[in-house]
Amino acid sequence: MGESTEQMQPKKAFGWAARDSSGVLSPFTFSRRATGEKDVTFKVLYCGICHSDLHFIKNEWEKDWASSYPLVPGHEIVGVVTEVGSKVEKFKVGDKVGVGCLVGSCHSCDNCANNLESYCPKMILTYGSIYYDGTTTYGGYSDIMVTDEHFVVSIPDNLPLDGGAPLLCAGITVYSPLKYFGLDKPGMHVGVVGLGGLGHLAVKFAKAMGVKATVISTSPNKKKEAIEHLGAHSFLVSRNQDELQAAMGTLDGIIDTVSASHPLLPLIGLLKTNGKLVLVGAPEKPLELPVFPLLMGRKIVAGSCTGGMKETQEMIDFAAKHNITTDIEVIPIDYVNIAMERLSRADVKYRFVIDIGNTLKSST
Repeated sequence: MGESTEQMQPKKAFGWAARDSSGVLSPFTFSRRATGEKDVTFKVLYCGICHSDLHFIKNEWEKDWASSYPLVPGHEIVGVVTEVGSKVEKFKVGDKVGVGCLVGSCHSCDNCANNLESYCPKMILTYGSIYYDGTTTYGGYSDIMVTDEHFVVSIPDNLPLDGGAPLLCAGITVYSPLKYFGLDKPGMHVGVVGLGGLGHLAVKFAKAMGVKATVISTSPNKKKEAIEHLGAHSFLVSRNQDELQAAMGTLDGIIDTVSASHPLLPLIGLLKTNGKLVLVGAPEKPLELPVFPLLMGRKIVAGSCTGGMKETQEMIDFAAKHNITTDIEVIPIDYVNIAMERLSRADVKYRFVIDIGNTLKSST
């Protein structure tokens, strides 16, 4: 069956964009490509605000990944399908769907062959990248998305769209290392450094896997929240030497979500022999890595990014099965600049989610 005339036309889109590295977002009208034969077009209902969005709009990762403007952020995107291409097999109009951090890859490298599209050298980010056709990709702070079905995730009916949106970045970013590094075995003991958007989800996923989670934070006032609300097994104040000393050599692994500069030595000390410290935060400046403690305990310091598409779908299904959602503050789109300013101060529990469907109104 051929495409309809309407499908063949580029689509008017409306969103909010940063025009320069001041990071101020304002209304922006642009075009989405016509729905291709393998594309899924969906109306965006919610989009989470990731810390990466803040880094990108301010071009703070210029050395590693320079921003290009105008930049429409957003890679925690959920909505409802409005149109599908003639060769789309997995989705139909009316389905609940999501798009995370990537919208393209080469499909021919070893990583792509092993369902690791997030490590493809030619990975195309959901925003701020150049797509196959030479156009710039725009993210989910917008009213519609047109995405190749390979990079679209199915959202189960019992997973709330608003609380489910941040799972597409924050959720998979902590789920993937727990699985890959074997820190998902019942009875294991895992540390989680930082109790923010990623950290609180790491605790929830670990618990659902039957793993004990200890939150490690600079803020003593987060102890009650960590243990009583999130169900963490224990809590360590990272500046309290007595607490750290008592917990030396007790953790099978640590998921470190902190994006600010911080010492790794105390964390390495908390690990058992063969323990794994996995970094998922991205500090702007290099961290100091003491080698001797690694040698003496055969310990590993590793990094992990997001997950591939197969694992992202697996994570979403796991979250739905175990009723894991993000703790969110839902905001209207015109609050987004205040939200960014608050996010820079870590003033959110634990993720802002923009109500795109009800608050993004086109000026046309």
